[in-house]
Amino acid sequence: MSSRPVRTVAIDGPAGAGKSTLARALAERLGLERLDTGAMYRSVAWAALERDVDPSDPAAVTQLARRLRIDMADDGRVLVDDVDVTTAIRTPAVDASVSAVAAIPAVRAEMVRRQRAWVDTHGGGVVEGRDIGTVVLPDADVKVYLTAISHERARRRATERGVAELDEVAKAIDHRDLLDSSRPVSPLPDPGSVAADAIVVDSTGKGAEQVLAEVLTCL
Repeated sequence: MSSRPVRTVAIDGPAGAGKSTLARALAERLGLERLDTGAMYRSVAWAALERDVDPSDPAAVTQLARRLRIDMADDGRVLVDDVDVTTAIRTPAVDASVSAVAAIPAVRAEMVRRQRAWVDTHGGGVVEGRDIGTVVLPDADVKVYLTAISHERARRRATERGVAELDEVAKAIDHRDLLDSSRPVSPLPDPGSVAADAIVVDSTGKGAEQVLAEVLTCL
């Protein structure tokens, strides 16, 4: 590992690639806090569903997002207006709505503002998401783009959620990839269009320790 101190790490990639697992491991190894930006968009989607706001209504969702208090606790919990939504934001209903919410430019602007404020407050951190290395933290000390083949990502997600219908999970992930990569604002990059200085890691067939070791050799 380089003697250069690492204070900010950006981890991007599609759903099920292993971003959260890698982010937790890197944060522990480097002594940094971790921010899951996807949980922030999920929190807005959850709140929209709870409050009967159409997730595809830009004006209504933007107004909601701006007034929500989203707290990302250091112990991994996510709170929205003091309600613990850590589990609630990982439901199929939120899965189906979050891409529409995340595609709204004003919502992204609000979340990016909060994400940068979080990094400033914490003096750095390991930040995971879809556009961290290209938009949120373009000057991050380390940028990682983590990917894996679609079938493996679906298998991991199904295991995480305790879901038996692998084909349905695979279809949902493919649909999410399409929505996230085709949105006009801050689209999810593919491995060929990531930040020029990003480390691209394919986690297919690799365990968490192997992925961590591969990233650490590049620091």
